[in-house]
Amino acid sequence: MKDQRVTYLRGVLESLLESLDATVRIARWSGTESVPEPLEKSASQLLDRLGTANRLASGRFVGSPVVVSLMTTISGAIQRLDLAFVQYRRKMEGSQTSKDEAANALDAEIGAVKQDAHRWA
Repeated sequence: MKDQRVTYLRGVLESLLESLDATVRIARWSGTESVPEPLEKSASQLLDRLGTANRLASGRFVGSPVVVSLMTTISGAIQRLDLAFVQYRRKMEGSQTSKDEAANALDAEIGAVKQDAHRWA
């Protein structure tokens, strides 16, 4: 796809996936070793990346039907991830079991979105 908007939105989604994945990995981190710096850095960028992704995903798309379809699909993936993250944050305030369930649910949604990557490639 040569449309730069699709390429940019795809990159925003990939960055969001990276930060969400880092967040889940840190939530599950155990052991005596400290969390690697690149993982911490990626997780620390989550809220900025999520804000950017949500702003772009909420826009109205115009262009050729192919471009609009791709951007709508990517936007839908961003919205799915946003909802999953909201649920994750709510459950992180509970018991350890609730926190484990929250991490599993967010991880599952991340995996589902990654599995659908062929739809916007």
